Amino acid sequence: MKFTKQAEKDFLRLDNVVKKHAAKAFMKLQADFNAGHTLSGSLGGVRSLEFSAPGGDYRAAYVVDGGDCLIFLVGSHENFYKEAERRYRSSVSLLKKRDRL
Repeated sequence: MKFTKQAEKDFLRLDNVVKKHAAKAFMKLQADFNAGHTLSGSLGGVRSLEFSAPGGDYRAAYVVDGGDCLIFLVGSHENFYKEAERRYRSSVSLLKKRDRL
């Protein structure tokens, strides 16, 4: 399981209590990359892992790439899918560029 630099920053910005809930969700994801649900439309190919913490619901957006997964967004539910769309486009470009190397 890997994180983009932006997803790492997202995680570090979370409150410590939320980080603990996120870490538990990431352990679940590490054991099963299909733990989250698939998205559709412009986010086809993306999965969303949901987790709750005091104060709200949170999500992590990721793509499964072969035997690994790349988390590219971690945040609260508010505006999550709009931001996921924006980041997904740039993450896909990075994956394609890496595959050509």
